[in-house]
Amino acid sequence: MPYSDPALDELERYVPTVAEPEDFDQFWRGTLAEAATRPVLVDVRPEPTDLRLLDSWDVTFAGFGGDPVRAWYTRPAGVRGPLPAVVEYAGYGRGRGLPHERLTWPVAGYAHLLMDNRGQAGQHGVGDTADPHGKPGGPWPATWGILDPHDYHYRRLITDAVRAVEAVRALPGVDADRVAVVGNSQGGGLALAVAGLVDDLAAVLTTAPFLCDVQRAITLSDVSPYGEIGRYLAVHREAEAAVRRTLSYVDGVTFTRRATAPAHFGIGLRDTVCPPSTGFAAYNQYGAATGRPVPPQREMHVYPFNGHEGGEAVHVRRQLRWLAARLAPTAAMGRD
Repeated sequence: MPYSDPALDELERYVPTVAEPEDFDQFWRGTLAEAATRPVLVDVRPEPTDLRLLDSWDVTFAGFGGDPVRAWYTRPAGVRGPLPAVVEYAGYGRGRGLPHERLTWPVAGYAHLLMDNRGQAGQHGVGDTADPHGKPGGPWPATWGILDPHDYHYRRLITDAVRAVEAVRALPGVDADRVAVVGNSQGGGLALAVAGLVDDLAAVLTTAPFLCDVQRAITLSDVSPYGEIGRYLAVHREAEAAVRRTLSYVDGVTFTRRATAPAHFGIGLRDTVCPPSTGFAAYNQYGAATGRPVPPQREMHVYPFNGHEGGEAVHVRRQLRWLAARLAPTAAMGRD
């Protein structure tokens, strides 16, 4: 696909005014405070995988509303901890799959928690976490409960993502002071949301992030997930004001303005799923609202001829090297 956004030099200067609700911080403080009233770990049991170099556990933790959220916890076998941890969030329509499907981070020496997406599995991957909070809205996850921010699916999913960080810190063999979050697309948007809500992360890695500069994104992209919101509004024409208000509570730009952890971004300039300008909107304002004299460190990797797939393996190698320089997983490792 040809470029659908401004040229790179314009993207590097793109700083849109993103609608920010006056009660944004209060909304999220209240949401997370309610979730924190429950113990985070519900169940942790060993999971046989036939992978001799890794150990895995099937984890259930209490997410939004105390709902059980599933995750895989995987780490190098026989390694004495504590290890730095990576919490990974999956893309739209994906679940946690099977424990041997995503092994990059534990093979690199990290403790790894892969969170399931509530209610989303079955489109592109397997999952087993339900979203029991049915509310008015369209038939797709991006539109569930979209008429009110309190009912919106992403209020629940973002809360789950924050609780996943709390869960990994409660697991054995984890260095709670060295926790990073990572994700691509929807997972990248969740990582940015967590970066704005958890102020003691060690690092954030996001690629082609969803839910950034979302008011603009729904006018640019016709493909899912943004296209699902557009298709909902094409039928429910009278709902636009309510939908835009709800989306303002989950915009990644507003979260990233509050972020403090070092951040690593990746964007393909031919991305028609999550338009490049929306990711640059988050990157260019990363840490802007922290009030710190020195903003958090951040870096961007751009792939001019790639779309939503971004840099793929090339980018993952850059992520591995960047994160190792900050968390040094091998420094704490020793084998039994």
